[in-house]
Amino acid sequence: MALGKFVAAICMWVLASAAVAGAPANLADLKKQVADTERAFAATMKARDHAAFTTFLADDTVFFSGPVPLHGKQAVADFWKRLYAKPDAPFSWEPTEVEVLDSGLLAFSSGPVYDPAGKLVSKFSSIWQRDAKGQWKIIFDHGWDVCDCTKPAP
Repeated sequence: MALGKFVAAICMWVLASAAVAGAPANLADLKKQVADTERAFAATMKARDHAAFTTFLADDTVFFSGPVPLHGKQAVADFWKRLYAKPDAPFSWEPTEVEVLDSGLLAFSSGPVYDPAGKLVSKFSSIWQRDAKGQWKIIFDHGWDVCDCTKPAP
């Protein structure tokens, strides 16, 4: 009897996953969802809401935020907590490029990162995964500095 319930549960999970995967076939709508999700994620920094920040993280997320990659939601949340400690946000970001796989399950976002004065200081790229509930969760995040240099005249 228990095996029958287990098999039924697996079948329901497979059907639910297939329904989510096939739900919105319109890639333009999915790209808008991801861009809106990225903007909401960034808004947590401006609002100084660390708890909201953590809701966007997948349990097995990987962030390249420090000297070594941070693995897991808790490690990322712990590392980023210090960035939410002061009353003013240390930086802001926004997506300028978003792409979604045809399957609608994974997405890429990228864009600029600005200091509080509005100066471009780095860029980011993120990989998002759509979960069984249709919510986008960040699974990879990487930022890198931009060069603030001028080339000498030849």
